[in-house]
Amino acid sequence: MDGELFPRARTQPAPGAVHMPDWLDAEGQRELLDACRAWARPPAGLRTVRTPGGGTMTARQVCLGLHWYPYGYARTVVDGDGAPVKPFPEWLGDLGRRAVRDTLGGPAPAYDIALINFYDADARMGMHRDSDEKSDAPVVSLSLGDTCVFRFGNTETRTRPWTDVELRSGDLFVFGGPARLAYHGVPRVHPGTAPPALGLAGRLNITLRVSGL
Repeated sequence: MDGELFPRARTQPAPGAVHMPDWLDAEGQRELLDACRAWARPPAGLRTVRTPGGGTMTARQVCLGLHWYPYGYARTVVDGDGAPVKPFPEWLGDLGRRAVRDTLGGPAPAYDIALINFYDADARMGMHRDSDEKSDAPVVSLSLGDTCVFRFGNTETRTRPWTDVELRSGDLFVFGGPARLAYHGVPRVHPGTAPPALGLAGRLNITLRVSGL
């Protein structure tokens, strides 16, 4: 946020989980936003996700590399227009590997899938685990646009203990190791908080994973 007295500090909400504020600069955010807008166009574009129980997720989603649906992966948009999923670009994998090196250190995995969620002012994400992959490689999460409350919990239950982290545009959050299967969610988005120069109303979350498939 402009005008803050001190830069926001890197934090570790749990062992294996790192929040790095302002990891993407303004140019990097614009480039990633432009890519997200291209990926969101049909075919295999932004869609509303329907759960097996008949409900719908309030955050809309587009996938790269493999298509995620509750609760598995496919090569086509099996719960949408049926089109082949868009490819996962090499440069996005490079970004994910750099994110791991900057946060957790050690060898960086070869990322091959991405889930991109768009949140408007009323969207939320319930507590869940990223457990449909066959790999335990760290999850890389990048934020663009409006600030949100990101609730990072424990590996055993959707309930407390958890830590609420404020994620702003350009922030990086990585979780792996003992935190890889921690429950997490987004209980709140703060509309109108995106950097004006970015030109985005709402929040985009770009999540990179290794499918292991």
